[in-house]
Amino acid sequence: MKVMEYILGKLEKERLHMTLIDPDKQSASEAGKLADIAAELGTDAIMVGGSTGVTQKKMDDTIREIKKNTAVPVIIFPTSAAAISSYADAIYFMSLLNSKSPIFLVRQQMVGAPVIRKLGIEPISMGYIVVEPGMKVGEVGMAEPVPVNRTDIAVGYALAAEFFGMSLVYLEAGSGAPQPVPTDMVSAVKSEINIPLIVGGGIRSAETAKRIADAKADIIVTGTIIEESSDREKTLGRIIEAVKT
Repeated sequence: MKVMEYILGKLEKERLHMTLIDPDKQSASEAGKLADIAAELGTDAIMVGGSTGVTQKKMDDTIREIKKNTAVPVIIFPTSAAAISSYADAIYFMSLLNSKSPIFLVRQQMVGAPVIRKLGIEPISMGYIVVEPGMKVGEVGMAEPVPVNRTDIAVGYALAAEFFGMSLVYLEAGSGAPQPVPTDMVSAVKSEINIPLIVGGGIRSAETAKRIADAKADIIVTGTIIEESSDREKTLGRIIEAVKT
């Protein structure tokens, strides 16, 4: 089964949770252990990527270890065309829609597309939208983050993604953001699009995850919490439960 078919099939029954693991934040073996914990707690897929420090070797080693430890799909969350691993099940083929640079709009994608075809990785098209504060991903991607009070801009970008034929929209506050994407923005975007909506960044508690889920996000992503929490199993378990109930 294709990963996108898996996602859509699961969305018919429940909202999804995905765990983001940064290959630059821990060893490959530790990443495998984190993925195992997340899968046991009910996460639906493992995303692998980060804004800086991601090399081909780190990506390959990390994904190999994750695949050894869990059967859930592994999806590349790409930094650039320079680190695409053949060991992944799929890759988000995404355009940073509010980047000021064509590098992140289409040029990295132009370089990466033949590699993805050659490796046989499933591409999942995505419109990626960075919302304030944007954090490192906004800086690296040369984004003009959507102001938290400009829901209309987020809606416009999301509709553009759908009209371009993209399969997913991702609203991103940035890894480690002090606050997540506002719930009114999540609700407004979801009410206007007919494709699944992913929300990530700044989601550190079950209460926050529940608010984002209640705002009708289809998929919620957490990453920093599994890297930093002293009681990550308990915290992540509560977040996943909140998303799915």
